[in-house]
Amino acid sequence: MNADATQQLADFFQHLQVEKRASLHTIKSYQLDIKQLVAYCNTKTLTHWADVQQIDIRAHIASRHRQGMSSKSLQRELSAIRSFYDFLLKNRLVEINPALYVKAPKQARKLPKTLDVDQITGLLEAGTSSVLEVRDVAMFELFYSSGLRLSELASLDMTDLDLADQSLLVRAGKGGKARILPIGSKAITAINQWLPLRLNGLAIGETAVFTSNRGTRLGQRSIELRLDQWCKKKGIIEHIHPHMLRHSFASHLLESSQDLSAVQELLGHSSLSTTQIYTHLNFQHLAEVYDNAHPRAKKQVKTE
Repeated sequence: MNADATQQLADFFQHLQVEKRASLHTIKSYQLDIKQLVAYCNTKTLTHWADVQQIDIRAHIASRHRQGMSSKSLQRELSAIRSFYDFLLKNRLVEINPALYVKAPKQARKLPKTLDVDQITGLLEAGTSSVLEVRDVAMFELFYSSGLRLSELASLDMTDLDLADQSLLVRAGKGGKARILPIGSKAITAINQWLPLRLNGLAIGETAVFTSNRGTRLGQRSIELRLDQWCKKKGIIEHIHPHMLRHSFASHLLESSQDLSAVQELLGHSSLSTTQIYTHLNFQHLAEVYDNAHPRAKKQVKTE
């Protein structure tokens, strides 16, 4: 790029810092992203920003994709380029934004990891040896029983539980939506074992269902660490996070009921398409059963 183009880029970063009050992290990210575009322009002998056309942006993004850049990273790069060209347009330095209609390649959707029923049983019925472990098992049972998100479990208050009705209220799920969820009998038993112990050393005015040894609400990071510690103590090598219990809840429920709408409501998904990912998991399981059991599905052994 020529001296004018280099100065225009410097002016853009100044604009981000002074007028937009962008964070240092954002500015550094934009610098790295647009640096890649500068390198592309130099290889194509494009010396002015106005010389760059939509076909160039597409070729640049395609090249980055071939280098192994993820869809999410490429979306971020395109966002940085669009912002830069918006700045150039505002200052009448270019006539078009060549990145405006360019989209990053779609990322293959990863299927969530789940545990099978035997793994869940081994995890939840491993036995407790302390007050904190009694609390932990109650949390883990509730994750799997009701399909809660980590934030939803951490924010549960005593008034949200109705153990007589075997239900709980999520007051503010994702998107601020409330929902009522059933609680399974195993989780009810585990919670009833925890609640009398919760009262010991409880901080004044604390309303949380799950509290720390200081008597205050247990934070999300602490819950994650407790699950990790529990798995290590029980000799479980695989890393299991709270959301995996939610995924397992959804997958097992769908596998048994085949009622996608009900699972959607229980999970608190606003769109059925979000829940449909669990149908892929269900099919994956059925395909494995088919491959292993059907006499004409098994791979034939070649004979000489």
